[in-house]
Amino acid sequence: MGITTAWSISAHDDAFIGELAPRLLPLIDAERGEPFARERWERWTARDPADEPSADFLDLLCGGGHVQKMYDGLSCDDPFSMLDDVRGQDGIEDRLFLSVHSRDWAVQSFFHAIGPARAAPLPGWCGNLLLSSGDVRAALPRVERALSFSPAERAAARGRDRLGHSPGDESVLDGPLRMWRLAADTGMGLCGVSCVIH
Repeated sequence: MGITTAWSISAHDDAFIGELAPRLLPLIDAERGEPFARERWERWTARDPADEPSADFLDLLCGGGHVQKMYDGLSCDDPFSMLDDVRGQDGIEDRLFLSVHSRDWAVQSFFHAIGPARAAPLPGWCGNLLLSSGDVRAALPRVERALSFSPAERAAARGRDRLGHSPGDESVLDGPLRMWRLAADTGMGLCGVSCVIH
């Protein structure tokens, strides 16, 4: 049986980012602290960007299942979930990038498409992030540098993007930068989560 994965990046006011912080930041830290996570990251960044992603790299991007709890519901005592409490907000459609795929990971394709040099300066860990409006503004220049392409660079990155985007779908090469600019322009923070949809 196949899996369906989703990577979302959404913009929220700082009060909501503050509510998310004690829930999501420890999970992102746990992913970063997984055994072999840093070693896998360093092996990937040392590879030729044109090389096919390894199983090690997929293991890195799938993480240890910590952030997955944001989709599943944290616990019986705290049933907060990405689906209901973040993506289910009124009016979120205009403040959301969402990439959903069967048998593939949007973050893996995104990182493979942009390569290690562009992925390394991005905030968060392997597509998972939580930033206040101030963090978004501070990071915008380096995100702009990482995700802006010349026509030749964009063509090369598109060739490495392994996802089958339907007409009208926003590409992983476009959605993250759009969200960063939107959040910076509107004084909002960002929440990014990559997970499996059950």
